[in-house]
This record gives sequence, C-alpha cells and structure tokens, in this order.
Amino acid sequence: QVHLVESGGGLVQPGGSLRLSCAASGITFSIYDMGWYRQVPGNQRELVAVATSSGRTNYADSVKGRFTISRDNAKNTVFLQMSTLEPEDTAVYVCNADFITSLGTRFTYWGQGTQVTVSS
Repeated sequence: QVHLVESGGGLVQPGGSLRLSCAASGITFSIYDMGWYRQVPGNQRELVAVATSSGRTNYADSVKGRFTISRDNAKNTVFLQMSTLEPEDTAVYVCNADFITSLGTRFTYWGQGTQVTVSS
C-alpha cells in the first residue's frame, strides 16, 4: 500500500521560512517524479514544484527564487524549502508521486496534505 505523509506545515509570519517533508512508502521512490501542489478552498489545485526522477526541477512562476524542492532517494523523502513566505502562499500543500510506464500507464498518488498559513 502506498503512503505519502507530509509534515512541516504550520503558522509563519510573512517573510518567514518553512520546510515541508513528504515521506513515501510502498513505491519505488527513485523512479517517480515527486511534486508539491497547493490548494486553497474554492480554487484548483496548483502545481508548486516538481523534482523529476532524472533530477530536474521545475517551479511555478509564483515561487521561483523563493522555494526549493529537493529529494533524498535513499530516504524516500522529498522536501520543499519555502522562504520569504507571503500571505498568498497560504494553502494546503499536498505531496504527489507520479510515474508513467513505457506503455503509458500512469501511477499517481497523493498525500493528505499539510496546512501552511502565512499571517502576522
């Protein structure tokens, strides 16, 4: 059974930092693209950052230069270092694992999410 468990969320003041972690089990972690999404009630889920299995990273324009995604394949964990946080970053942050086979079959899994609130 696949589990993605996020941690590290919380309340932080504007300009502050947080580091999110997502520990995965039940998958061959190294072959999955690992991503962080965020969702605000009433809005669509938004891709924040992705760290691919090949080592590439991509970011939403809104977080470039402020957020850094990294992964530790030995520990089956992906991280999101968030700096210079803004109230607009307030959301539930959700971890995603995504893999597409050579035949096009997609395996995608989601965590439960962790709340990040940026407020003074």
